[in-house]
Amino acid sequence: MRILIVLDHPYTLASAADVPHRRSFTAAVAAAAIRGAEAAGHDVDLVDLAADGFAPAMTAADLAAWRQAHVVDPRVADYQRRLLAADHLVFAFPVWWEAMPAATKGFLDRVLTKGVLFDELPGAKGNPFRTLMPRLAGVTVLSVMTTPDKAYRWWYRDPLTKILFKGTFGKIGVKNLTWVNYDKVADRTPEQRERLLRETEARFARLSPKTLSPAPAPAAAPSPSPERAAPRSR
Repeated sequence: MRILIVLDHPYTLASAADVPHRRSFTAAVAAAAIRGAEAAGHDVDLVDLAADGFAPAMTAADLAAWRQAHVVDPRVADYQRRLLAADHLVFAFPVWWEAMPAATKGFLDRVLTKGVLFDELPGAKGNPFRTLMPRLAGVTVLSVMTTPDKAYRWWYRDPLTKILFKGTFGKIGVKNLTWVNYDKVADRTPEQRERLLRETEARFARLSPKTLSPAPAPAAAPSPSPERAAPRSR
């Protein structure tokens, strides 16, 4: 199976290594997903948005082309080709101000072109959208945040899945939408973070064309020790 992983972090995948001041737990999560998927024999294609220098803002030329079902940016066209070849799509990013970073939102805006990756049926009853990505069997979001998971879901009302699932991929007809949230990362000990990375690797080693097998629920985190190492950046 071909898995497309879209990583959005300014430090790039290189920050998966545990090097002080240049480390990212988001990148470490993406690297663990890659290891697990490759160990299971899957073909992994990585889009590292920061390393690519991807520009998230849609330009006037982009929008004019979007309305005519084509693109003018070769990088966007390349991302579209890779997405059309994918069986499973994975997003990995930190949560800033309760939403995804700009590059991930720009990926949605600029890459998901009507007439290329989805279509709109005039006069259709109910949801008028349909996917033009017949191979894509599922989408997984790996989000990293300092906010407690319960607060994010109940107080902030879970904006991530509303945007990415209900408002985007679910709307255009992609099934099997999975959200894996790594919360309170700044309060976790190095041992707890390593356990989460091992669970991520195991999760992707079990990835099938249709579904992601659930990883064991992590045990409640004990109070952080004041002697623990400084946490990675999200």
